[in-house]
Amino acid sequence: MRSLLTCLVAVLVAACVRGDRYHPADPGSRAAAATVVNRAETSANYWAQEAQSAINARLAHKESVKKARNVVMFLGDGMSVPTLAAARTLLGQRRGHTGEETKLHFETFPTVGLVKTYCVNAQIADSACTATAYLCGVKTTYGAIGVNAEVPRRGCEESTDASRHVESIADWALADGRDAGIVTTTRITHASPAGVYAKVAERDWEHNKAVEDHGYDTDRCPDIAHQLVHKHPGNKLKVIFGGGRRNFIPTDVQDEEGDFGRRTDNRNLIQEWLQDKEDRKVTNMFIWNREQLMSLDDDLPEYILGLFESSHLQYNMQANATTEPTLTELTEIAIRSLSRNEKGFFLFVEGGRIDHAHHDNFVELALDETLEMDKAVERAAELLSEDDSLIVVTADHAHVMAFNGYSRRGHDILGPSRDLDEKGVPYMTLSYTNGPGFRAHVNGVRPNVTAESDYRSLEWEAHVDVPLEDETHGGDDVAVFARGPHHSMFTGLYEQSQLPHLMAYAACIGPGRHACSAATHALAQPVLLLTLFVLLISLFQQ
Repeated sequence: MRSLLTCLVAVLVAACVRGDRYHPADPGSRAAAATVVNRAETSANYWAQEAQSAINARLAHKESVKKARNVVMFLGDGMSVPTLAAARTLLGQRRGHTGEETKLHFETFPTVGLVKTYCVNAQIADSACTATAYLCGVKTTYGAIGVNAEVPRRGCEESTDASRHVESIADWALADGRDAGIVTTTRITHASPAGVYAKVAERDWEHNKAVEDHGYDTDRCPDIAHQLVHKHPGNKLKVIFGGGRRNFIPTDVQDEEGDFGRRTDNRNLIQEWLQDKEDRKVTNMFIWNREQLMSLDDDLPEYILGLFESSHLQYNMQANATTEPTLTELTEIAIRSLSRNEKGFFLFVEGGRIDHAHHDNFVELALDETLEMDKAVERAAELLSEDDSLIVVTADHAHVMAFNGYSRRGHDILGPSRDLDEKGVPYMTLSYTNGPGFRAHVNGVRPNVTAESDYRSLEWEAHVDVPLEDETHGGDDVAVFARGPHHSMFTGLYEQSQLPHLMAYAACIGPGRHACSAATHALAQPVLLLTLFVLLISLFQQ
């Protein structure tokens, strides 16, 4: 009997240690307690004080109601909410902390919202229809840029109808006498930056041959690179920084690093860009490497074209620091250049390679690119006053990276979970639901990815569930962070297409209602009441 009781007690204790099937317990209370890094966190008073400090900070923050003279929009391509959580943890761990408590710089902004990212004809979006939404204020067809949803993808003829074209917030800024610019780590003709200036039915029409390969005439449907150089508003952009030299030069011409172009029309659009500026008698410069960028002094040319790679810029962790500028350096030079306009400016900055790393299941590269964009945001916030400059940070769409398992606080974010699968095989804390990182199971057992020879190298593919050539986007809502005049307008859950209208409201540009008109109306009411009061007094005196 005693042995039976002993067994029952042992079973109950074991069950308590394991927890229920949905919420497995951390093995051993002593072990769990040993993982506490900050002993102050064990006190309820610690968290109460933390909450009160946050309340006081909110109350102390005064929102500017001035017109936003400058607007900077940062776009983390594919920067899903799990990407943010993992990136902030990695940042903290790189600094020697547990990581979970860390904040990215833009996560300290006073207003946070969520946007819905679907396209008119797609549940899960691409970077073309989303660029049209967050830059032009109109949801459109998957794969199309700068046109409304009456234009089908690759609908060249439909796209020739100018009534189907939509203006971007850069158009609105230029119409108000402000300047505009683009900074990206992708090709400057890629879907996201193209949303600033292009009107095109196919995001892949980055050079003339791509249009012709689909059977269309480039005179009717000009390629994206051509539009940047020769069409409004692309030809009015004061700063253009990114990659993509190959889309501007002929196939028989090598660029500065020995790569051949993609154009079959024998046109060199870089030379045409320079000639256009000479014809307009404005100072200009083309640059292709970091040394040239960093040598620019305070006497900046009026127009700067910087194309730093044949295709996309290199990942930060793999970049040649001699030739490749950082996103922060590009952003700073762009702000310095555009700030010369007393009326203000609109600047679009994209951390575009977050998306590419996710597509390849390169999880560390994706998180590092997120941290690089955060550095650029922090530098912009240092350079621009919160009183008259609006900074908005968001993403175009999500990805299918999962942050999972039951690891203890401070566990290596890039390592395996402390948990094991049902066969006793490790799995990663950060993994993907699909992509190229699939490993075939053997007799129903997953391979141990932590035993692979290239495990944790920069281009090691995190494991996935569904094998695909490229990992897909996700349909999740994405976050929006705002700081500066009228930042509180960006709170709540709303359509992605509201974003440029909200920025235009704060900046008093473009169509629709503005903060300036609202302020005028608010001021007019007391004046009207005073006028009525004077009239009434005069009537009584008669």
